[in-house]
Order: sequence, then structure tokens, then C-alpha cells
Amino acid sequence: MGHAMNTNEHEFIDAVIQDSVGAAYEVANTLGGGFLEKVYGKALARELALRGRDVKQQVSYSVMYKGGLVGEYFADLIVERQLVVELKCVDQFSNEHMAQCLNYLRASGLRFGLLLNFKRSKMQWKRIISGF
Repeated sequence: MGHAMNTNEHEFIDAVIQDSVGAAYEVANTLGGGFLEKVYGKALARELALRGRDVKQQVSYSVMYKGGLVGEYFADLIVERQLVVELKCVDQFSNEHMAQCLNYLRASGLRFGLLLNFKRSKMQWKRIISGF
């Protein structure tokens, strides 16, 4: 899985991440604080769709262990089939959030994740890249 990305792929994923962060700021500024994660998720999906991005919500992935199915994980959003977006409403990102996001990337087989936090007055974000 560790194939080197070419320049076009890099530019594409950078643009997708930039668009997603921009859309998240727009959602945060428009809605303000105090809503549930689900509300921000739906608003973000709407905003990204309005910006012409391909968005899927609550995409299901199987979690395997030694050839057996041990669980299921639902990604909040998948943008352009490449970016896993996880929404939080927490005081602060924790190491658990990062670890969880990396696990989600492994489960989905995707390399790029974006953690968004809508709890505070200024939306926070962090990009997560799985090195596999």
C-alpha cells in the first residue's frame, strides 16, 4: 500500500483538505457553537456539496481481526472517496482522538484524515496521515 504519490495526487488531496477545512470554518461561523456533532456533520456535507465536492456520510467499514469480522466503523464523512473526516465537539483534541482517526484510516484503507472540532468559538482542525 505504501506507493509514492505523484504530484497531481498530492495537489488533489491538498485541495480536498483545503476545501474541507474552508467548508468547516464556514459551517462553524454560520451555525455557531452548541450543536451536536451530527448537526455539524450534515451541515458540512451540505457545504461541501455546494462547493461541488463528492461527499458520502456515515460510510460503513468492516474491522477485521485475523480474517474475522470483529466490528464495524462508520466514517462521519468521506470526501472525494479519499479523505476521512471525523467531527468532534470536545474541549481539546486528545491523543486518543488521533489514534482513533489512524485506526479509522486503517479500517477504511484510506491514507488521509481530517479531525474537526466544533466545540470552541474558533473551529480547530488537524490533518492525520496514515503511513501504513
